[in-house]
Amino acid sequence: MKTMKYFIPYIFYSACILFLGSCNKSETSNVTNSVGGGKGGVVGKGGSMARFTIGNNTLYTVDNNTIKAYDITNPANPSSETALTLEGNPMLETIFYYDNKLFIGSRNAMYTYDVSNPISPVHLSTYNHVLSCDPVVVQGNTAYVTLRSGNNCGRTQSFLDVIDISNPSNPILVKSITMVSPYGLGVQGNTLFVCEGNNGFKVYDVSNAQDPVLVKTITGMFGYDVIPLTNLLLLTGTNGLFQYTYTNPNDIQWISTIPVQ
Repeated sequence: MKTMKYFIPYIFYSACILFLGSCNKSETSNVTNSVGGGKGGVVGKGGSMARFTIGNNTLYTVDNNTIKAYDITNPANPSSETALTLEGNPMLETIFYYDNKLFIGSRNAMYTYDVSNPISPVHLSTYNHVLSCDPVVVQGNTAYVTLRSGNNCGRTQSFLDVIDISNPSNPILVKSITMVSPYGLGVQGNTLFVCEGNNGFKVYDVSNAQDPVLVKTITGMFGYDVIPLTNLLLLTGTNGLFQYTYTNPNDIQWISTIPVQ
């Protein structure tokens, strides 16, 4: 099972790279402009559980207590890395790029960094919470964070936290929604998807960004992480990579499954 834990994310992100690589020039442009909140240059779209992300011609990675940045203006010849080490061994776990900022999930906090200077992250804020695993995604002035119990993250309850980041230097908790076993999540337009492990995944209407409304729950798979594109949802689980269409979030349709043994 330990092998599967690391193999599934690898399959997921590799599949997404292949997906983007298979698009024609027009399709790739549309996808690039719609994801990650990039304002030019090379950007990327990854799941919320990712430990690396791309924005403004820069590759960012996290590893326990270090943020690393690589200039990939010339992808065939990346520059040497710059590294920023955080004190106190915060156990950095996930990273998400949006609008010239990095949102980093750790065991006990969400860190926000300004990357207007792409290779020199500047700390803006630390949103602390009880010890927990916490992938994060962002859209507009709202961050969505899942906090999961029942594992080595140390939490006894599970929640979806909705955080107002209109002032990135002072994030404010707006709402906590009780969950069963939340894992990765993704947001696109007015739709938020939250994986629930053995309980599949939940679909929320976020027309009011800071007041998610549950639309429906899809079961039948282990929901680990998601990447929502325009009307297309990519979801990974322990038994494969799933594709769904969600032109109408109330009527999500399964398209295909790439099985993983």
